[in-house]
Amino acid sequence: MTNGNQISTRSKDEIRILAPWAYALFSAILVTITVLFVTIVGRDPKAPRFPILCLMGLACGTALACYAVLIGYINQDAGRRNMSRLLWTLLAIFVPNGLGVVLYFVLRKPRAAHCPQCGAEVDPAFSFCPRCSARLKPVCPHCQRSVDLVDRFCPHCGGSLNLAPVAPSAASPSP
Repeated sequence: MTNGNQISTRSKDEIRILAPWAYALFSAILVTITVLFVTIVGRDPKAPRFPILCLMGLACGTALACYAVLIGYINQDAGRRNMSRLLWTLLAIFVPNGLGVVLYFVLRKPRAAHCPQCGAEVDPAFSFCPRCSARLKPVCPHCQRSVDLVDRFCPHCGGSLNLAPVAPSAASPSP
């Protein structure tokens, strides 16, 4: 859900960025690894019974399929955050022990916000839109420094903040 200039991070929204091929890849890996596990390990005379083999194969297949889908997510999310999709996908694949995935989530850029006035993509740290000069964040009426919507007093000058919610069309300074 979007609130003002904040960006939605609901799970549904994050899952939607996965490409359709990621679901097909998940299914293919799950089935292939499960069948290979049961076939190869099942040849051993000391192997557990068939239902246990199936569960173990399903667990291995699920783990590898989830890792593949996670790499697909990194590929799509890096593009959404204006980062190199190829570089981060290759790092996630080839850096051992899943450290490439961890590095991506630690070092990824914040998602760009959109100006409520003109819809331009803006950096989340910006206070004004570089295209139409609309105010993106509330400011203290006393010292003109950025404040949060939940603040009652300015953290910079201590002045009282009587910030009434402003409609997006009234957010830009008047000419």
